[in-house]
Amino acid sequence: MSCDRVGNSLLAKFSTQGASDLCLHIPASIVFWLLKHMPVNQDPRLQPPPAGPQITQQDWDNPANPRALSLNCRELPGKLRMAFNLDREPHLVLVLDRSNVELLRQIMAAYSADLIDLDA
Repeated sequence: MSCDRVGNSLLAKFSTQGASDLCLHIPASIVFWLLKHMPVNQDPRLQPPPAGPQITQQDWDNPANPRALSLNCRELPGKLRMAFNLDREPHLVLVLDRSNVELLRQIMAAYSADLIDLDA
């Protein structure tokens, strides 16, 4: 993930199984909502996921990267299903295992100081 200069959004880059990497602009409002509602790891034996892809300037400059408009989350046993409604079709559904959920939560928490929480 990487934060924009204004603090409006994060650019997230996800590695997917059987497909190419995917970049997605996540507005700060969704990031703060996720931080309030995502489960926190309670398992000290949870193994970290493999290293994710790096974000480059080309990722930021790519006009084809969609922007999340809203998000529906559903907690499943050992997983989190995230259905993003995007500014274009098709919409995106991610299923993250526990270690990826915790990594996502930690990264978003680290960037939260750089983002503007308009609902605060």
